[in-house]
Amino acid sequence: MAAGAAQGLGEGGGGRGFLGPRVPAEVEAMARGVQDVGKETFRRLLKVTVSALEGKDCRESVRLIAESANLSEEQLAFLISGMYTLLREALRLPLSTFKQEVFKEDLKELRIPEDFIVDFSSVVFGNRRPPSEGTALVQRSRLPSIQDFKWRVDVAISTSSLARALQPSILMMMKLSDGTAHRFEVPVAKFQELRYNVALILKEMNDLEKRSILKIQD
Repeated sequence: MAAGAAQGLGEGGGGRGFLGPRVPAEVEAMARGVQDVGKETFRRLLKVTVSALEGKDCRESVRLIAESANLSEEQLAFLISGMYTLLREALRLPLSTFKQEVFKEDLKELRIPEDFIVDFSSVVFGNRRPPSEGTALVQRSRLPSIQDFKWRVDVAISTSSLARALQPSILMMMKLSDGTAHRFEVPVAKFQELRYNVALILKEMNDLEKRSILKIQD
């Protein structure tokens, strides 16, 4: 997205541009809860969150914070979850289009204390950004990919259902990257419906790409 569009979302769209039109519930909960957290505890939580973004095991660190900071497991859960979501979304944006001033204004809209905003900014725009950014993108939830796909048309001759007798169907088998295999049957009518919807989605994506607001500008 163009720099102007990205800044417009942050400045003219009521703030919170990098989080999208609706702030995630865990971020809102974190923003409320973090106001009652001391600066030292906040920085320890932030350090744990950054480590989690880098793919490290943080269970022992979280346990130590819980013991020393007098926070319940529920409080820790929504604080760390909200920080993780906030940083993950911010780190997905390239620095060429995402400005620090916009980021800070977005956090002010959430009523996050000024000192904590500075610490968040140091992660997103400071020296720790490259490893955190790379891991945040790599560690995204991903579904298994298709490694092999086979299909054939079949006609049921003997069946308990008269409605299905002599009706063609499509048998499909998929092998996925996680080693699992799935076999399923699709009636021709449903397959045609699927084909139509896929074509419709591709057309809508093509129409979106033609809109100037989504084009990369110099």
